[in-house]
Amino acid sequence: MVTNRSNSETKSTAPVNKSGKSVKAKKPIAPIRQRLMVTWLVWLVYRLLGLPISINLFNPRSPDIIGGIAWQALWLVPAFVLTPWILRGRSPYALLIGSMFTLVYLGASGVVLFTRAYGSSWAEIIVYLVDFVLLFTINVWLFVLLKRLPSMNNVVKPPR
Repeated sequence: MVTNRSNSETKSTAPVNKSGKSVKAKKPIAPIRQRLMVTWLVWLVYRLLGLPISINLFNPRSPDIIGGIAWQALWLVPAFVLTPWILRGRSPYALLIGSMFTLVYLGASGVVLFTRAYGSSWAEIIVYLVDFVLLFTINVWLFVLLKRLPSMNNVVKPPR
């Protein structure tokens, strides 16, 4: 069925503010915040428990699970400190710092993945690849959320 549209519908323009400049439509923040929160929690649990248990299963030397969990807990101390800020997802400054830390985690994860690619089993490589993909996804959600949050340098304070 064909519908005829009026001139006002076919030639719609972006909203204009008082100064005459077009206003960008705001994109929703809540879905990105939710995706970031879920991905962050999945990564924390995977890194703390899933990675040491999986490596114990797939590595022929069977490293100690408790030692692996303790090592990962020590390695994740900065991530545990950042967790409340990441879960709230409101402060651009905190998310920017969190993004810097997760980029460091991503780089370290990539180096481990690269070094394990030579001489490890396929199952062990996949364990480290999952860690890398989760961190990459967290960084993507952080960048998207930072882009959608209000600007940090154009804050207009009301007069006193």
